[in-house]
Amino acid sequence: SLRVYTTTKSRITGRPRALRLTFLQKILWGLVGVAALAFVWLLLWADYRADQAGEGEPAFRADFELTDHTGMVRTQEDYAGRWMLVFFGFANCPDVCPTTLAEVAAVMDGLDEDAAQVQPLFITIDPERDTPSVLADFVPRFEAGIVGLTGTPDQIDRTADSFHIFYEKVEEAAAPGGYTMGHSSQLFLFDPEGGYVKAWSYGTPAEEILADLRGRVAG
Repeated sequence: SLRVYTTTKSRITGRPRALRLTFLQKILWGLVGVAALAFVWLLLWADYRADQAGEGEPAFRADFELTDHTGMVRTQEDYAGRWMLVFFGFANCPDVCPTTLAEVAAVMDGLDEDAAQVQPLFITIDPERDTPSVLADFVPRFEAGIVGLTGTPDQIDRTADSFHIFYEKVEEAAAPGGYTMGHSSQLFLFDPEGGYVKAWSYGTPAEEILADLRGRVAG
């Protein structure tokens, strides 16, 4: 009777275990199939988006209508045919902005005769304080042919949105006017057609930017 009991127990417990394993295997294979289909769908969707955008299409294009530091209204069309180095900041910036503009000046100096093919632009995110006359005093200090651009708060908002940059007013009692500005600090590069090429993060050495830019301009 012991042998019968043992055999019966084995049959009773063994069969459901096999059934459970088969069921789990089916679930796992089903999940693998779903994942494979999802992966193929993502590849097809990526190909479709690439076809829609066109090969080599930039992520976005420079788009603005602002007033320069001489009082002239400027758009991206005024700089068509030239590479654009674009930086967003403000004249009262204590460190990031002057440091970056000094790097831009070093890059422009290093380009030598190719500098004529590049236009550096400084777009303020502080239109309340950065009037054309303020920028006319600020940007020439860097002696790099930088054009300072300002506008109404609405124009600056629209421009910041089109360039996908962030900025905000931050209260600071010791700062001029009682506030400072927090903002994105990358340096943008746009091609002669106004298409976005790349952005260098704050602190990128001028030598690195110059080597990259010189290769593009010369090519």
